[in-house]
Amino acid sequence: MSAPVRMRYLTDSVATASPARLLVMLYDRLCLDLERAEAALTAGDREAASAALVHAQEILMELRGSLRTDAWDGAQNLAAIYTFLLTELMKANIRQEAGRVTACLDTVRPLRDTWRAAVDNQAPPADHRALA
Repeated sequence: MSAPVRMRYLTDSVATASPARLLVMLYDRLCLDLERAEAALTAGDREAASAALVHAQEILMELRGSLRTDAWDGAQNLAAIYTFLLTELMKANIRQEAGRVTACLDTVRPLRDTWRAAVDNQAPPADHRALA
Protein backbone atom coordinates (compact mmCIF):
# COMPACT_ATOMS: atom_id res chain seq x y z
CA MET A 1 0.00 0.00 0.00
CA SER A 2 1.46 3.37 -0.97
CA ALA A 3 2.11 5.98 1.71
CA PRO A 4 -0.64 8.40 0.56
CA VAL A 5 -3.21 5.59 0.37
CA ARG A 6 -2.22 4.32 3.81
CA MET A 7 -2.43 7.83 5.26
CA ARG A 8 -5.88 8.32 3.75
CA TYR A 9 -7.04 4.99 5.17
CA LEU A 10 -5.76 5.89 8.64
CA THR A 11 -7.31 9.35 8.47
CA ASP A 12 -10.67 7.92 7.40
CA SER A 13 -10.49 5.23 10.09
CA VAL A 14 -9.99 7.81 12.82
CA ALA A 15 -12.57 10.22 11.40
CA THR A 16 -15.29 7.57 11.27
CA ALA A 17 -14.50 5.71 14.51
CA SER A 18 -16.78 5.92 17.51
CA PRO A 19 -15.34 7.48 20.68
CA ALA A 20 -15.06 4.00 22.20
CA ARG A 21 -13.21 2.67 19.15
CA LEU A 22 -10.90 5.73 19.23
CA LEU A 23 -10.03 4.85 22.82
CA VAL A 24 -9.02 1.34 21.75
CA MET A 25 -7.00 2.79 18.86
CA LEU A 26 -5.12 5.03 21.32
CA TYR A 27 -4.39 2.06 23.56
CA ASP A 28 -3.20 0.04 20.54
CA ARG A 29 -0.82 2.82 19.56
CA LEU A 30 0.34 3.22 23.16
CA CYS A 31 1.25 -0.48 23.25
CA LEU A 32 3.05 -0.17 19.92
CA ASP A 33 5.05 2.82 21.16
CA LEU A 34 6.03 0.95 24.32
CA GLU A 35 7.04 -2.13 22.34
CA ARG A 36 9.17 0.02 20.03
CA ALA A 37 10.75 1.86 22.97
CA GLU A 38 11.56 -1.39 24.74
CA ALA A 39 13.19 -2.81 21.59
CA ALA A 40 15.11 0.41 20.96
CA LEU A 41 16.40 0.56 24.53
CA THR A 42 17.47 -3.06 24.34
CA ALA A 43 19.31 -2.31 21.08
CA GLY A 44 20.91 0.82 22.53
CA ASP A 45 19.11 3.18 20.14
CA ARG A 46 18.53 6.09 22.50
CA GLU A 47 17.02 8.39 19.85
CA ALA A 48 14.38 5.90 18.69
CA ALA A 49 13.57 4.96 22.27
CA SER A 50 13.12 8.58 23.26
CA ALA A 51 10.84 9.30 20.29
CA ALA A 52 8.62 6.31 21.11
CA LEU A 53 8.54 7.16 24.82
CA VAL A 54 7.65 10.79 24.20
CA HIS A 55 4.82 9.74 21.88
CA ALA A 56 3.59 7.25 24.48
CA GLN A 57 3.60 10.05 27.06
CA GLU A 58 1.56 12.25 24.71
CA ILE A 59 -1.02 9.49 24.38
CA LEU A 60 -1.19 9.08 28.15
CA MET A 61 -1.67 12.83 28.57
CA GLU A 62 -4.51 12.72 26.05
CA LEU A 63 -6.10 9.77 27.82
CA ARG A 64 -5.73 11.52 31.19
CA GLY A 65 -7.02 14.83 29.85
CA SER A 66 -10.11 13.31 28.25
CA LEU A 67 -10.99 11.15 31.25
CA ARG A 68 -14.22 12.27 32.91
CA THR A 69 -13.44 11.58 36.54
CA ASP A 70 -17.00 12.42 37.55
CA ALA A 71 -18.57 9.90 35.17
CA TRP A 72 -17.86 6.66 37.05
CA ASP A 73 -16.40 5.45 40.32
CA GLY A 74 -13.20 3.95 38.89
CA ALA A 75 -12.17 7.03 36.93
CA GLN A 76 -10.03 8.46 39.74
CA ASN A 77 -8.11 5.19 39.97
CA LEU A 78 -7.58 5.13 36.21
CA ALA A 79 -6.34 8.72 36.34
CA ALA A 80 -3.83 7.67 39.01
CA ILE A 81 -2.63 4.82 36.79
CA TYR A 82 -2.12 7.23 33.89
CA THR A 83 -0.13 9.56 36.15
CA PHE A 84 1.97 6.67 37.42
CA LEU A 85 2.66 5.48 33.86
CA LEU A 86 3.67 8.98 32.79
CA THR A 87 6.15 9.21 35.65
CA GLU A 88 7.58 5.78 34.92
CA LEU A 89 8.02 6.53 31.22
CA MET A 90 9.80 9.79 32.00
CA LYS A 91 12.16 7.91 34.31
CA ALA A 92 12.66 5.19 31.70
CA ASN A 93 13.57 7.79 29.12
CA ILE A 94 15.99 9.68 31.37
CA ARG A 95 17.64 6.55 32.76
CA GLN A 96 17.31 4.46 29.58
CA GLU A 97 15.69 1.58 31.48
CA ALA A 98 13.97 -1.01 29.32
CA GLY A 99 12.67 -2.76 32.45
CA ARG A 100 10.51 0.23 33.35
CA VAL A 101 9.04 0.23 29.87
CA THR A 102 8.33 -3.50 30.14
CA ALA A 103 6.54 -2.96 33.45
CA CYS A 104 4.45 -0.17 31.91
CA LEU A 105 3.58 -2.37 28.97
CA ASP A 106 2.52 -5.10 31.39
CA THR A 107 0.13 -2.56 32.95
CA VAL A 108 -1.21 -1.13 29.69
CA ARG A 109 -1.92 -4.38 27.82
CA PRO A 110 -4.64 -5.62 30.22
CA LEU A 111 -6.25 -2.17 30.20
CA ARG A 112 -6.27 -2.17 26.40
CA ASP A 113 -7.67 -5.70 26.28
CA THR A 114 -10.42 -4.79 28.75
CA TRP A 115 -11.46 -1.69 26.79
CA ARG A 116 -11.37 -3.69 23.53
CA ALA A 117 -13.60 -6.38 25.02
CA ALA A 118 -16.03 -3.74 26.29
CA VAL A 119 -16.19 -2.07 22.88
CA ASP A 120 -16.57 -5.37 21.04
CA ASN A 121 -19.45 -6.33 23.34
CA GLN A 122 -21.36 -3.09 22.81
CA ALA A 123 -24.60 -3.31 20.87
CA PRO A 124 -24.44 -1.46 17.52
CA PRO A 125 -26.11 1.95 17.39
CA ALA A 126 -29.86 1.85 16.73
CA ASP A 127 -29.56 3.22 13.19
CA HIS A 128 -27.19 0.39 12.23
CA ARG A 129 -29.32 -2.48 13.55
CA ALA A 130 -31.74 -2.23 10.67
CA LEU A 131 -28.86 -2.91 8.26
CA ALA A 132 -27.81 -6.14 9.97
